[in-house]
Amino acid sequence: MDTDFPHEHCLQVPAHLKASLRIMLLAKHACGDGSPDMVDGNHAQYHHELRRTLEKIGLHVVAANSFDALFAEPDVDFVFPLLNRAGFLNSEMLAPLLLQRLGIPYLGASPILRGLSDDKHLMKLVARQHAVPTSDWRILRRGTDLAVVPALDAARYIIKPNASSASWGIGVSESWSGALAHAAHLHTAGHDAIIEPWLPLLDVAVPVIGGRSQEPWLLPGMAYIPADPDALRSYEEKRSLTDQRDDPLEVLANSRVAERLYAMTRALCRELWPFDYGRFEFRYDPATESVWFMEVNLSCNLWSKKSISRSAATLGIEHHELVESIVAHSLWRQGLMNTVSERLVA
Repeated sequence: MDTDFPHEHCLQVPAHLKASLRIMLLAKHACGDGSPDMVDGNHAQYHHELRRTLEKIGLHVVAANSFDALFAEPDVDFVFPLLNRAGFLNSEMLAPLLLQRLGIPYLGASPILRGLSDDKHLMKLVARQHAVPTSDWRILRRGTDLAVVPALDAARYIIKPNASSASWGIGVSESWSGALAHAAHLHTAGHDAIIEPWLPLLDVAVPVIGGRSQEPWLLPGMAYIPADPDALRSYEEKRSLTDQRDDPLEVLANSRVAERLYAMTRALCRELWPFDYGRFEFRYDPATESVWFMEVNLSCNLWSKKSISRSAATLGIEHHELVESIVAHSLWRQGLMNTVSERLVA
């Protein structure tokens, strides 16, 4: 096996496994040509890039874009499931569940952990259990009588689907009645809702991946530095459906805050580990150095332009090296390397 690792924690897939394993990439745009999608925007480019990256690593990739590929046992050894927002609530759990049923190893995390991590309310409860600061919030499950939900004391509210991603369905209101009205709209669309005070500060993401150690590997925290911290970042912006520059991401410069965020992230990882990659998100006030946990996104965006890859790049790790290390960790932790006596963990 090549021992020229880009970083001491990185892993590589042995050459003979690259030659023998058939790996399915299950993603909505896995079979596409990389053209932006009218609805999903740059996600189509991301899926195409990831397929090409897996091929560049030397893996035998089978592309699939529907859960139908898992209803009968596919002729593959391992699956990279990215069919997360599939048009129905909690769809991120379906591919892991189908793969558990088939007994096929897959990258990411178990179905129950995917469900926990994608439920913003439940993860905030986990955070409070570990004394990780959060802002206050209200969870409004479908069927809740909105008239009896106690109001939050805030000048401005942000309302989200409780299991959303990429700011889909998000809303802002200056009144509690307006916040409840948006929550009712989300209920009508089939989603639970969560309401929080608006914090016009900075988003900081702490990427976590698996590597050579059996412990989580925390990459440098990346701060999103917007031109206007009072502006709502929309789904259209995140998916490049409107004209914009690349995400304004910078390594969090405040080392004191970074160490606090790492300690909080390690505490939360104790409830979720093992998984293969994810992003732990916080709000940060540079003036007071206050931080609040927001949410976790396991199996999040691995596009070369997004936070995990750009964080790894600050350590000298190229995008294809990052993807290979994540895949290798998943193969190792699930025994696909151990079966051929590969000892990749120091």
